[in-house]
Amino acid sequence: MTAMTPRERVRTTWRRQVPDRVPKHATFVPHQLEQVRARTGQMPQEAFDLEMRYVGIRPPEVVPDFARYLPPDLPKGTTISEWGLAEKPGSFYHFTEYVHLMAPLREVSDLDDWPFPDYFDGVRYAGLAEEVADWHDQGYFCTGHLGHIFETSWYMRSMEQLFIDLSVNRPFAERLLEEVTTRQLHKAVQLAKAGVDAIHTGDDIGTQRGMMMSPNTWRTWFKPRWARVIAAAKAVNRELLIIYHSDGDISAVIPELAEIGIDVLNPVQPECLDVAEVKRLYGDRLAFFGGMGIQTTMPFGTAQAVRDETRRLIDTLGDGGGYLIAPTHTLEPEVPWENIVAFFEAVEQYGSYG
Repeated sequence: MTAMTPRERVRTTWRRQVPDRVPKHATFVPHQLEQVRARTGQMPQEAFDLEMRYVGIRPPEVVPDFARYLPPDLPKGTTISEWGLAEKPGSFYHFTEYVHLMAPLREVSDLDDWPFPDYFDGVRYAGLAEEVADWHDQGYFCTGHLGHIFETSWYMRSMEQLFIDLSVNRPFAERLLEEVTTRQLHKAVQLAKAGVDAIHTGDDIGTQRGMMMSPNTWRTWFKPRWARVIAAAKAVNRELLIIYHSDGDISAVIPELAEIGIDVLNPVQPECLDVAEVKRLYGDRLAFFGGMGIQTTMPFGTAQAVRDETRRLIDTLGDGGGYLIAPTHTLEPEVPWENIVAFFEAVEQYGSYG
């Protein structure tokens, strides 16, 4: 088979066709990122010849003011996102502790003064189309970062309080979710207009043993909202691919993700999903992105175990195309360097469709 450009390889893969070889990806926490730089002298994209590049919008010119919502005892080094998620410094590597500034609010009217981020400011999208075009000119597949609906809402509200809202304070939940959805929809449309090949989005709705909410709760509150976002983005570009991320066992709603326009399921976590069964059941509707366990093989297996698992994943999820192999989440500090190297070497060794 003729060698493909990185962009051709990923596009072919995620259209559930057979590329020249299995594409790959990985992300790294700061500790691991520094290790890659120190050992290779390059960023991971160049060091491991990754096919995909990500783009995002500009930060706000004016940062929302959450001063009235801040508790008095926040430590030095606390950061606050434009959505109002405060993160206190942790004691272990890059980890932080969340402070949910919206949690004390009770009435729908309390949201009238909440400083939601301005995703409608055109300045935030300036230069985005040019950045996408530049990656395309270099032959790379370009993916746009979107964001979440459920996760963004509970980041502000706290997960406990949001679930209470969904049950007994439904007007508050409705208003909050609509504020988030409206902004994510606008951002998705702008990413599509900028020419990205795919939009990476999703919500973590799974635990190791099943969904963290009932499927009916997801169908009522989140499925129709994601359907609106996806439809709006694809109305701009029918060739646009949508990647949906959720850790955990979300098998109860996987068919419905395909139904609302999801093209690629990520990360297909092997600690709680049978990857071969997922491929068998949904490979005619979904492509796959991930598969390599970061709770098991990558941190705790030998280099040979990593090679063996890489081959198994390529033989199962990659059978007949439709699979971009990657660790199921960011590579954490406990992953040995030898296992990172073994992963990429095994993809090179076993990933050709010949």
